[in-house]
Amino acid sequence: MHARVAAATTAALLGGAVVILPSPHARAGSQSTGPVIVSHRGASAYAPENTLAAIDKAAAMGFNWVENDVQRTRDGELVVVHDATLARTTDVERVYPNRAPWKVKDFTAAEIARLDAGSWFSSRYTGTRVPTLKQYMNRVSHNHQKLVLEIKNPALYPGIERETLKLLSNEGWLDPAHLRSSLLVQSFSADSVRTVHDLRPGIRTAFLGKPSIAQLPQYARFADQINADHTSLSSAYISAVHGVRGPHGSPMKVFAWTVNDASTARRLAGFGVDGIITNVPDVIRRTWG
Repeated sequence: MHARVAAATTAALLGGAVVILPSPHARAGSQSTGPVIVSHRGASAYAPENTLAAIDKAAAMGFNWVENDVQRTRDGELVVVHDATLARTTDVERVYPNRAPWKVKDFTAAEIARLDAGSWFSSRYTGTRVPTLKQYMNRVSHNHQKLVLEIKNPALYPGIERETLKLLSNEGWLDPAHLRSSLLVQSFSADSVRTVHDLRPGIRTAFLGKPSIAQLPQYARFADQINADHTSLSSAYISAVHGVRGPHGSPMKVFAWTVNDASTARRLAGFGVDGIITNVPDVIRRTWG
């Protein structure tokens, strides 16, 4: 999340995370009751967001669900980064001072690989790099983790849905086992979510936002889940979502983002929310006991 941990919570409103699959509990040490806990951009309160260090930190803490954001470089490489620009979470302004506004899409993968994506967070992480999606998937697999993948800013990257699915397929993530319990693809763009569903109907998908209750049957044609800003949710809305079946025949689910305190988590659990997206998964885990 964001500059620094405080800003991370604000920016989370632009990139929540979710999951919807069976067997939601993390490995030993994670919650045994309560909503599913998703580590937003990794354990992003404790390591620089969307880096390998952040998902390693989540794994070390015992959480197997992580979320990321995927965008595309000028030369077509998929990379894991949240903002449309590189300025907040890297030293791009120092390395490339004459290339404002430093948009991801204007840099090659090799250029981005030169950037320091950790020192903004802490000197401990100086030299941390922006991972490619391939590198990220290799580490998630190595850690035996599960992934909520957000297609970020799809309007900037025509065809990114197909390219993302091709990479996931090449990395072995579109086999029946992963589709059943380890992968969710989401976006703030309904068109992008629909495209993913049309290309690979077996993939679980989620729409980031809050359609009206009247619109839920329309969204249920291509989204298994609705994920919303926690401040917008009510027990009545969550019940309405649960009352609609998604494209795979199961009741739609709701995950709330971004929740970083126990009292809010307890309130949402009382509403019946299915999952919590958080920068501080350990704090939320203690809520469930």
